[in-house]
Amino acid sequence: MCVGIPALVLEAGEFTARCRTRNGEEQINMMLTGPQPAGTWLLTFLGSAREVIDEEDARNIDKALDGLSAIMTDDAEIDVDHYFPGLAES
Repeated sequence: MCVGIPALVLEAGEFTARCRTRNGEEQINMMLTGPQPAGTWLLTFLGSAREVIDEEDARNIDKALDGLSAIMTDDAEIDVDHYFPGLAES
């Protein structure tokens, strides 16, 4: 399964960008989105940028990934509203 990871562009190049993700700094392939300026949030899959997203979406995706991690590593009940904002309204 491929899970999208938000990435913040730190330094832009023509075909790649140095980005910060929840896993640290990574070189991200920019061929599908084109060059993006520093400060841009991206949704990345397997080291490639697939979509430009806003900061709020990046935060919500990171919260959801934290929630999935909590579910996989902890038997305690999790706060669904914290990790998955807006899910109850869907």
